[in-house]
Formats: sequence, C-alpha cells, structure tokens
Amino acid sequence: MKHDNIKSDYDYSRETLFDLINKGRDALEEMIEVARESEHPRAFEVLSGLIKNVADVNDKLMDLNKKHKDITEEPKELPGGSTTNNLFVGSTAELQKLLKKSEEQDLSNVVDITPRLNDNE
Repeated sequence: MKHDNIKSDYDYSRETLFDLINKGRDALEEMIEVARESEHPRAFEVLSGLIKNVADVNDKLMDLNKKHKDITEEPKELPGGSTTNNLFVGSTAELQKLLKKSEEQDLSNVVDITPRLNDNE
C-alpha cells in the first residue's frame, strides 16, 4: 500500500512539473516577443525571472527523480559485516599502563619451546 502511494505521488508530481515546464517554455517564447517589440527594461527583467523560474522547475524535476530513486531503492549492505570502534577516555599515561598490562597478560600464556643449549650437554 505504501509503495502504491509513493508511485502515485511521484507520477503526479512528475506530471505537474512537466506541465509547468511546458507552460513556462510557451510563456518564455511569448515574453521574448514582448521584450523584443517593447524594448522596455522591465520586459527584459520579467523575461530574466521567467528563465530562472523555468530552470528552477527543471532542477526540481531532477531532484524528484533522485528522491524517488532513494526512496524506492533497496538499501545496500556494506561488505565485510560490521565495524566495531573502541574509544579510550583517559590520559596517555593511563593508556600506556593499560597496554603494558595487556601485553604482560598475553605473554604470560606463551610457552617457550626454543631448545636450550645447556640441556644437551
């Protein structure tokens, strides 16, 4: 149901924007003629504003397409699973103590298997 609303809203908005663009283009043609014939500065000012408005509606049409794509596109899963970030809050001295303690614990589980020279004599 929600997907139907999105599709119908998109279609309606797209149709409206297309209609506005077409009417704006027609109005531009007429305003160009008025500005040429009158050579009045205000006519050229209005023409300039109309050009900007038509360009803005074109941008809105492109934004609508991007928004529709973002809404309807399935979310992409990031490769590699999840990322865990750890945060240490403390001084550098406390961090060094923590790292040294961790290193000592790791080394306490290591068994020395190197042969000793004195054992064979």
